[in-house]
Amino acid sequence: MSDAWGPSQDGHLTRRYSGALQFDCTSPNYGSGYSGDTETLTTFSWDDRSVRRVFIRKVYSILLLQLLVTVSIVALFTFCEPVKGYIQANPAWYWASYAVFFITYLILACCSGPRRYFPWNLILLSIFTLSMAYLTGMLSSYYNTKSVLLCLGITALVCLSVTMFSFQTKYDFTSCQGVLFVMLMVLFFSGIILAIMLPFKYVPWLQAIYAVLGAIVFTMFLAFDTQLLMGNRRYAMSPEEYIFGALNIYLDIIYIFSFFLQIFGSSRE
Repeated sequence: MSDAWGPSQDGHLTRRYSGALQFDCTSPNYGSGYSGDTETLTTFSWDDRSVRRVFIRKVYSILLLQLLVTVSIVALFTFCEPVKGYIQANPAWYWASYAVFFITYLILACCSGPRRYFPWNLILLSIFTLSMAYLTGMLSSYYNTKSVLLCLGITALVCLSVTMFSFQTKYDFTSCQGVLFVMLMVLFFSGIILAIMLPFKYVPWLQAIYAVLGAIVFTMFLAFDTQLLMGNRRYAMSPEEYIFGALNIYLDIIYIFSFFLQIFGSSRE
């Protein structure tokens, strides 16, 4: 999986995810201005520190709940043998969950109305989180329990370190769109090559290189998305977009975990 940022016709940034999941969605109004639903933002500005703190607190509160749900489902699918056996024997649930994930993501990413208005934004985000947690849990069920725990720990340490660094550093990751785009194109075409080769021959070292590249790219995107929340960089996210902010960072963390599983995980015998 990979994603990229590029300019759209209206001057905003467009984020494209590609790979195993492919969709093209327009992100919500990045930059110093705001061009939608201004009636709720007329008295606020990113210069107001209290508004920024409330926004960041909302994003990370939602993110914490998402991660708790995901870790719980991963633990259930990993440690409970009957549940693990059932989900592996019924792949239809995987594809149903994949469809729900895809549809809810498109709604949240492309439609500003549903993601901004309570309670539809929280309902859609809850459905999205449960479907993504199911996909992650099913993936984890095919790996050794110790490997899953190791990857969870590594992911937690990496994400915490990147988040703290992004808040403290003076380096602006939001200005590195060109670098991220190039790396994502490499990741995208590498994924296509692997998909073509896999039916004929599995190449472990090539798969490992792909996983390492994916982990690096999405770690950089975690820094990118984190700084979008701060409001004092080249690009900033609207204070109204706390659902979209939590959604982006949650996906970055899930992708990092999935790539770490490919790097450090050992399959069950």
